[in-house]
Amino acid sequence: MTQTTQPVSPLRQRLIDDMRLRKLAPKTQSGYIRAVKKLAFYLRHSPHTATSEELRNFQLHLVNRGASDITLNNTITALKFFFGTTLDRPDAISKMKTVRVSKKLPVVLSRKEAAQLIAAADKPKYRAAFSVAYGAGLRINEVVSLRVCDVDSTRMVLRVEQGKGRKDRYAMLSPVLLDNLRAWWQFAHTRQPMFKGSWLFPGQNPVNHLSTRQLSRACHAAALAADIDKRVSMHTLRHHAVCLIIPSWMLACV
Repeated sequence: MTQTTQPVSPLRQRLIDDMRLRKLAPKTQSGYIRAVKKLAFYLRHSPHTATSEELRNFQLHLVNRGASDITLNNTITALKFFFGTTLDRPDAISKMKTVRVSKKLPVVLSRKEAAQLIAAADKPKYRAAFSVAYGAGLRINEVVSLRVCDVDSTRMVLRVEQGKGRKDRYAMLSPVLLDNLRAWWQFAHTRQPMFKGSWLFPGQNPVNHLSTRQLSRACHAAALAADIDKRVSMHTLRHHAVCLIIPSWMLACV
C-alpha cells in the first residue's frame, strides 16, 4: 500500500516561499500556516478573497470562542504577513486590531522548592538539566541544545547558540553549577562516550539531543513527585537565574 501526499496549493506554496525568503523560524512558519488554515475553515472559501469585514468578523469569532490575548495577537500577526506580504493586500487587514496582553507575575519557587524539584527528578540527566535552567537562567530549548564544548570552565560561562531571536550569547557559569555538570559528565561518560562536540544532554539516540517535550514532561513529573502546589514548568526554573547549592543532588548518580 503506497502513501500519497496531499499536493500543496499554489497559494500555500507562495506563503511558504515568502516565509523561507525571510528565514522565519520553523515554529513561526508553522504558526502562520495554522492561522491561515483556521481562517480558511471559518470562511469556507479561499482566504485570498477575504474582505476586511470578513476578517473583522473572524477576529470577533475568535473572541467569542474564548481565544486568549496571545492567541489573538499571534493570529493577527500571521494574517498581516499573509495579506501584506504574500497577497500584497495590506488594506484587507485594517479592521483587525491587536489587543493589550495583561501582564501577570510569574510563578516563583522558593530555594527550598527548587531544590526539592531538582532532587525529585528520576534521572541524573534531568537533575543536571534542571540545574542549568535554574542556575544559568536558560530557556528549555537552550538547555537541550547545549554541547559539551559550550561549557567554558576557563572563562566560567556557558555558550548559548541561537537562543531567543536566533542570537548567540553567554550565560554565567557558577562554580557550583560547573561542579554539578562535571559530575553529570563523569556519570554519563560511563554509559556512552561524550565527546567535545557531542550533546551535553543526549536523547535516547545520542545523535539527537534530549527533546524539549521530554524535558518538559520530566519537569512536571518532578513537581508532582516533590508535591509542589504550584504550576511549574521549565520556564519557572529560569526565572531565578541564580546559583542553587544542593550538596547531595548528585549522590543518587553514584
